[in-house]
Amino acid sequence: MSPRTSEQDRRLAAIEDLVCRDLGRKTQELIDANRGGLAAAARSLATATRVGLITGFFVPRGDATETDGPVGTALLAAALVACGVPARIAVDTPSVEAVRAAVRATGEPVLVDEIPLNDGGAIDETARRWREENLTHVVAIERCGPSADGRPRNMRGVDVSPWTAPLHTLFEGGDWARLAVGDGGNEIGMGKLPAGLVARHVPNGAEIASVTSCDHLVVAGVSNWGAYGLMAALAVLRPDWQPVIAKFLTAERDLAVTQATVDDAGAVDGVTALREATVDGFGPEIHGPLVDKLGRIARGEGAD
Repeated sequence: MSPRTSEQDRRLAAIEDLVCRDLGRKTQELIDANRGGLAAAARSLATATRVGLITGFFVPRGDATETDGPVGTALLAAALVACGVPARIAVDTPSVEAVRAAVRATGEPVLVDEIPLNDGGAIDETARRWREENLTHVVAIERCGPSADGRPRNMRGVDVSPWTAPLHTLFEGGDWARLAVGDGGNEIGMGKLPAGLVARHVPNGAEIASVTSCDHLVVAGVSNWGAYGLMAALAVLRPDWQPVIAKFLTAERDLAVTQATVDDAGAVDGVTALREATVDGFGPEIHGPLVDKLGRIARGEGAD
């Protein structure tokens, strides 16, 4: 192993240690079973020439989309576009305004494909367009996937199909590399984990476990963190992208985009269901230092 490869591996492992940790959802077994998944996903994404992303998780208790997902997705997409890799985001109508608000806050020309509910033709048309554009990678981030009975469920076990278009069919609708980021076991991509693992360890796991698999999975503590981990890893793997990615990988950017989803689209925290600029019950005092640590690792400055 060359010294450069060894240093890359060390930095990638430090990134995974930061973002892939159990924050109380009983997901440690999932994280352990997927060890190395973030680095593998990033190595694949580093070869991308056109990328599609899928996000949006509606919270019925808050009558709005949650802040986790749109923020990380928009920043990852914006970083890719700024690095010269065209990217577009697909999202269904209940969550589209949160994604648009997040994209506007990044300042980059990321396209947003809106998918109406109960319109399978729109999903088929989007998949056709993505295939025609020769997308090489599709990344699902904090997007609820179907459970064993075909219904998407949130962590409480509530069926969210009235607010959730079957975008897993778009995820699976082309000959592209399929990457996924989730934090609870019910998201697109979690079907890659060993059978029964979510059911055995996560509360309501037997009911909520997503059956949709992927090529590369990131099991993060917070899904936005998984997106930021991919950004940091891309900066490690693609030094030519590092100065550009670093501009998006800051606490200030994270908070600004999160605040925009709340102020401009009424997004809510997925855990508290409150309309505030927090994510999964954690405020900027938790998210900010983590994002800044990722930025330092991306720049080769270490995590301390």
